[in-house]
Amino acid sequence: MNPPVLDALIIGAGFSGMYQLHCLRDRQGLSALVLEAGAGVGGTWYWNRYPGARCDSESHSYCYSFSQEMLQEWEWSERYPEQPEIMRYMNYVADKFDLKRDIRFNTRVIAAHWDAPANLWRVETEAGQSYAARYLITAVGCLSTANVPKFLGLESYEGRWVHTGEWPHEGVDFTGLRVGQIGTGSTGIQSIPVIAAQAASLTVFQRTANYSTPARNHPLSPEFQAWVKANYGEIVQTMRETRNGHWFRIKDRSIFDVTDEEREAAFEESWEKGGLQFRSEFGDITTNLEANSKAAEFIKRKIRETVKDPEKARLLSDIDHPYAAKRPPIDTGYFEAMNLDHVSLVDVKANPIVEITPKGVRTTAGEYELDMIVFATGFDAMTGPLLRLNITGRDGVALRDVWAAGPRSYLGLQVEGFPNMFTITGPGSPSVLTNMPVAIEQHVEFITTLIAHMRAEGVARIEPEAEAVADWLVKVNEASHETLLPQAASSWYLGANVPGKPRVFMPYAGGMAKYRGICEEVAAEGYKGFVLERETALT
Repeated sequence: MNPPVLDALIIGAGFSGMYQLHCLRDRQGLSALVLEAGAGVGGTWYWNRYPGARCDSESHSYCYSFSQEMLQEWEWSERYPEQPEIMRYMNYVADKFDLKRDIRFNTRVIAAHWDAPANLWRVETEAGQSYAARYLITAVGCLSTANVPKFLGLESYEGRWVHTGEWPHEGVDFTGLRVGQIGTGSTGIQSIPVIAAQAASLTVFQRTANYSTPARNHPLSPEFQAWVKANYGEIVQTMRETRNGHWFRIKDRSIFDVTDEEREAAFEESWEKGGLQFRSEFGDITTNLEANSKAAEFIKRKIRETVKDPEKARLLSDIDHPYAAKRPPIDTGYFEAMNLDHVSLVDVKANPIVEITPKGVRTTAGEYELDMIVFATGFDAMTGPLLRLNITGRDGVALRDVWAAGPRSYLGLQVEGFPNMFTITGPGSPSVLTNMPVAIEQHVEFITTLIAHMRAEGVARIEPEAEAVADWLVKVNEASHETLLPQAASSWYLGANVPGKPRVFMPYAGGMAKYRGICEEVAAEGYKGFVLERETALT
């Protein structure tokens, strides 16, 4: 028996999927359903509950802005919210708008294919369920496919291993254990201080040293919360106008506009303030290598001042890329944790990991016996979550094959050959280079308005023009090279953390505000760059 036809099928119940459901169901009156692999809402925050998991956008900006009522109702407790608090927020939103009645939990999508004669997307789940919908909207997030390195011998390991992106919901007790952590990216930098506080010993395996600035996290005062609620209109407007979607603006000055003393004072003040605002002190930090080197050296000096052991300090400050060319972490006690006697640092760039043995990890320099291994090795970012859905479009062509040399899209929203499929924060959009809720809301609202336009105009099918896709790919590449972002050879922005993945800079680096303007222009010109086919043309 054929399944009933839905207007829209949404995959994923995180920030993107929840808002898309609300927009299509409650604002447009469409039949919409969300399929979610997890047992609850939350998206990346449902899976990433590792020790120290915390947002690196300030709480009052890491939330939906579409509802004034919610902005006034909800109160965050900390400057940078932890995973449990973000989950409470997500459930608050889901309950407020009664979203869960149209979300099917514990439902993992394993395939989706375009049925051209019926003009429908047909979707299959792991449990054998079938769905059909006029529109397929992927809301799977950019960081939801765990990257577990294929180390030789992993299956022989006699201890327990876990990945930070698929953390056990019951938690992990490190008490008395010899723990090894592989990876010192943003996730690793968050988890190391917490694991170190519990474990008998912690061995950190570092391939690539990273910059990190202090978060200076703290409880929010009643006065600050009152100020935020009184000024949310201006805060939201700023987030929509800024390059990164944050509530603070990048200062319109060059490092070379000030004296050495003034620059040092500005960096010191920003360091004490903490958070991501360090990179906003000067407008050319992310675009001019000489300017960037001033910021980079300041942070490296801070690392060397904090870490007492000279060899550890050398390894942690031996950073091979410009500051903020990779995701710039913020931390709570990361470098301080390296001063603990039971925390050791292993340089696996100089002495690579050879294999996982039954007892632990063996590098070219020797074996480390461990009771537990934590993989903080990140994600198959941006394309991974989409490719694992096994999507096939027109003429049975697989998305995996279309993207074999790297992702190709128009505005990060649609892929040629995949009619009526939309990718929220897909490759080719600002996504991971921004405060994510801002990018998500913009994409969801664009998709919602476009679908409303299609229905009003009798348009049955839409996909991008080949020329528009090619032109947009050029613009994405050009935007990245106007920054220092491509200079980080090991960046997951380039897919460099996954062996065999094409080395292509995936997000749009031109800034959220510029991108928003481009999308508005496309819509104003009758959705320029898209092919819109009316129902009469299909019959």
